[in-house]
Amino acid sequence: MSALRDAFLSAVVALGLFGPMVGLVADNAERGLTLRVRPIPVAVVVGLVFFGRLAALSLRSRRRSAAVASNRALAEIVTRAGKYVAPLLLVLAVALPFSGSRYYVDLGTLVLTYIMLGWGLNIVVGLAGLLDLGYVAFYAVGAYSYAILAQTFGLGFWTCLPLAGILAALWGILLGFPVLRLRGDYLAIVTLAFGEIIRIVITNWVSLTNGPNGISGIPRPTLFGLTFSMDGGPGTVSGFFGIEPQTIQRVIFLYYVILGLALITNWVTLRLRRMPQGRAWEALREDEVACRSLGINVTTTKLTAFAMGAMFGGFAGAFFATRQAFISPESFTFIESATVLAIVVLGGLGSQLGVALAAIIMVGGLELLRQLLSWMADQMGSPLFAGIASALPLYRMLIFGVALVLMMVLRPRGLVSGRTPTASLGKPKEISAELVAQGRG
Repeated sequence: MSALRDAFLSAVVALGLFGPMVGLVADNAERGLTLRVRPIPVAVVVGLVFFGRLAALSLRSRRRSAAVASNRALAEIVTRAGKYVAPLLLVLAVALPFSGSRYYVDLGTLVLTYIMLGWGLNIVVGLAGLLDLGYVAFYAVGAYSYAILAQTFGLGFWTCLPLAGILAALWGILLGFPVLRLRGDYLAIVTLAFGEIIRIVITNWVSLTNGPNGISGIPRPTLFGLTFSMDGGPGTVSGFFGIEPQTIQRVIFLYYVILGLALITNWVTLRLRRMPQGRAWEALREDEVACRSLGINVTTTKLTAFAMGAMFGGFAGAFFATRQAFISPESFTFIESATVLAIVVLGGLGSQLGVALAAIIMVGGLELLRQLLSWMADQMGSPLFAGIASALPLYRMLIFGVALVLMMVLRPRGLVSGRTPTASLGKPKEISAELVAQGRG
């Protein structure tokens, strides 16, 4: 009875929250707008909340020993599966351009960009335990650094790429100094303010950033000095190799560039995690007081975490600028930071494979679902599937929010929630999420 009462109250709250959001739609009429009531979608949402709450309460009713045992077994299974999933994903990523579809290559480029951003933020949030809500600021610094340097001094992409990362790392250190004594919610508020400050500065510093008009005509990357041009003349890739120039050649090249940058980010992160600095990050994440008592310099540890995470964010920003050839302040809003943080949380704090899987599901999964619904609508001639496919992008953030709530209830530590100790006596064993208390050792 208590479970039914709890589920009923949750359904009432859902009705009050989603009733106006989902049940009311404004339509154009002859004399203005009219409200159209949609009771069926509201009933579906309320029903999902009711039965979902019952399922969550039934899972919580298990004994803690049973939960620990099941989570430990799941952690071991995920660890063993990761040895095969990661190489399989790498093979699929390398082979994706051979599909011949520009749509899938563009989608894969977008997914890899978010994977790289997630791995960069994972250093700050997952390894060091520092909640950062303004990660998009370093993304913007990298993009604008490359755009300004390339157009002002005529430098190429490969020359500006490390410079953009270094400038973003310097801004990460500047952010780290004021927040050395802050933790938890206070740290999150300051980082959020930092991200908004960077966006406002970019918008108002018209003489440097061209303000809200943005920067256009950003140079594209070259392949050993060869440009991707449709004229096929000397100095171009098609002219050098004697092939017919096509637009997809530049698209595939950009895809492999971001794939290489993402793999470098992953490799550097894994190497740093096994070094003394990486172990200091993990010690800071588990317990800052114990970290200080062991003689670890907390100031240096925090600053290096912010700097390394910001550097990879700057690399991703430089790639974003060269891929789009146009950047503006609207591309670096808080929603980008929220999306990257959601990827890290859904994937599992500190898990490289989990972040990659979460980025594939969140960024590519919805787009593939929309394509599947459109294909089903064409094959079956159903207007229902066509309507769902067209309305799916409108509920993108709502779907993200529901996914986060479900993950917090079912798997609070993310998809890959277990941890493998960096240093251990003998063979390291996977630690399940039930045996790990974030921030408490």
